Amino acid sequence: MESGILIVGISGGSGSGKTTLAQGIIAALGLDTCAVLAQDSYYIDQSARFDGDGGSVNFDHPSSLDFALLARHLHDLRSGRSVEVPIYDFATHSRRAQTSSLRPKPILIVDGTLLYSQAPIVAALNYRIFVDTPESDRYRRRLKRDVEERGRKPEGVERQFLTQVKPMHDEFIEPNKTRADFIVSGLAGVREALEQSLAKIRALR
Repeated sequence: MESGILIVGISGGSGSGKTTLAQGIIAALGLDTCAVLAQDSYYIDQSARFDGDGGSVNFDHPSSLDFALLARHLHDLRSGRSVEVPIYDFATHSRRAQTSSLRPKPILIVDGTLLYSQAPIVAALNYRIFVDTPESDRYRRRLKRDVEERGRKPEGVERQFLTQVKPMHDEFIEPNKTRADFIVSGLAGVREALEQSLAKIRALR
């Protein structure tokens, strides 16, 4: 690439398996070569507005994320500058005071559900992968993650999925998978999706 940095987007619905794929790519290519930047780090602080799962704060709408900052960070990394990535606390729905430093690597993986709904982010990506997974499987995975890893109640997860996650997926995520250069199945198995994605990335280098 002209900048020396290959920026690869990995998107798909919540629970599609995109983060697992991103982690697999990092493990295969090594931390000296590859880094990951997560969309979830760029949530806007909602601690003052949060009123319960499925409430007035819609975390699945693009307006809940600071995409302008993400786009600026992608520009800085492409230009060879390190960035300070926000750290979002899902328990308190707030940004922590500290940040996480990220320096440019030859390959940067950007992972997030809504990436392809944002034209400036799409333009910053050299290659775009979409993980396509049926809704029932995405819901099952999200329920397990949010209850076990984020300490949430099953009924709250279900309510949020039906009132926010699904409608936002249908409006912002599913229509924009046409912006992907390559679509992998989220049900075909992690190994198959990983091997396919690695082949594409290595070909671009």
